[in-house]
Amino acid sequence: MSKTTERASFGSKLGVVLATAGSAVGLGNIWRFPYMTGENGGAAFIIVYIVCVLMLGIPCMVSEFIIGRHGAANTARAYDRMAGGSPWKCVGYLGVLTGFLISGYYAVVSGWCLQYVFGSAVGTLNGDAAHVTNYFKEFSSHPVKPIITTVAFLAITHFIIVRGVRNGIERMSKLMMPLLFILLLVLVVASCLLPGAGKGISFLFNPDFGKMNRGMFLGALGQSFYSLSIAMGCICTYASYFSRHTNLFKSALQISLVDCLVAILAGLMIFPAAFSVGVAPDSGASLVFITLPNVFQQAFASMPVLGVVVSVLFYVLLSVAALTSLISLHEVSTAFLQEEMKVSRSRAAVMVTVACMVMGVFCSLSLGAWDGLSLFGKSLFDIFDYVTGQIFLPVGGLLTCIFLGWVAPKQVVRDEFTNWGTLKGTFFQIYLFCVRFICPLSILLIFLHQLDLI
Repeated sequence: MSKTTERASFGSKLGVVLATAGSAVGLGNIWRFPYMTGENGGAAFIIVYIVCVLMLGIPCMVSEFIIGRHGAANTARAYDRMAGGSPWKCVGYLGVLTGFLISGYYAVVSGWCLQYVFGSAVGTLNGDAAHVTNYFKEFSSHPVKPIITTVAFLAITHFIIVRGVRNGIERMSKLMMPLLFILLLVLVVASCLLPGAGKGISFLFNPDFGKMNRGMFLGALGQSFYSLSIAMGCICTYASYFSRHTNLFKSALQISLVDCLVAILAGLMIFPAAFSVGVAPDSGASLVFITLPNVFQQAFASMPVLGVVVSVLFYVLLSVAALTSLISLHEVSTAFLQEEMKVSRSRAAVMVTVACMVMGVFCSLSLGAWDGLSLFGKSLFDIFDYVTGQIFLPVGGLLTCIFLGWVAPKQVVRDEFTNWGTLKGTFFQIYLFCVRFICPLSILLIFLHQLDLI
């Protein structure tokens, strides 16, 4: 396996786990996972989700690890090296494109988190449910305000990316991931101490198997796939910075455990507070920006200052989670431009940041200020979300599994999995079976379900 001595790499095993876990842990864990748990029977959904992570998430992550480390290059070039110049290299380019497009609209949502930190601190979120709903609608459709927060969030991301892999990504991951856990634990304690919080805890950990059906299973499959940042180019790009001694399977297992732990803690933070004020646990996608601000106000009505602190900490937590994910998405495109265009890292980062800002501006404007930015009745923001989430990600994940399971040289795959025979490779045959059969079938089911074909 050839590696250039000039190529950057992570400096420690902890850095590998925290940086890659930071890529996986994002808004999906703290926002999407709790409301999906609420809609699908609490612990019953969690059990199915964990099984899906083991059978789908970990094998897919290991596959991207193998391609990234073997190629020791950006995602497009890594697939090219593994494919030996065959048309399968196009899967790598699809990963880069997907990560780039997601960066544009993800930065907009990340900017909303930043605005809510400010709004919570100055009290503009205070009011009844109608006020909070109008606040979100007015802010997200404003022609200027969300653009400012989007640009600010991308500027923060850019500052970290230009500092490099070790001094930027790894160093900030070692700061932000512990901060994320500290914030989570503080909010969990505050939520669980509320009157009536026991009902929320009971709901989260007592499974309602009556809600186990095809829709719940497919939802858990989809959440496990998207929550771990599969097929976005992030995992493959970060793996290109792994050393020859990194245990790929063990790293994937550790990252998946961190991802699941954050998601469960998020539920333990949200459900006790929601139940304490009588809010339904299945509040849906509006949970974070519309439902929760009102929940915090009601739950801490007798201690308004504490309510403000909890609200601020929650949106700081969301911002940190969004930042760790946006960093990895930005790095996918930065590494691609740096290596394919042979430009400096700083110049590549500037190009990506500016392009993402332009995309972010148009995505934000399409939500209200410029109604003309729409196609087939969907805003530009929704189009980016639909094309990447419903089409590019499942197609990329499916092709990656087929490529690793059936096309790539089996000996190369085994060598990477076992670190060239220095590890036992006990789970290699299980991994190969999953990536050949279980993962492609699972991703195909996710794809068809999202298109309402099953």
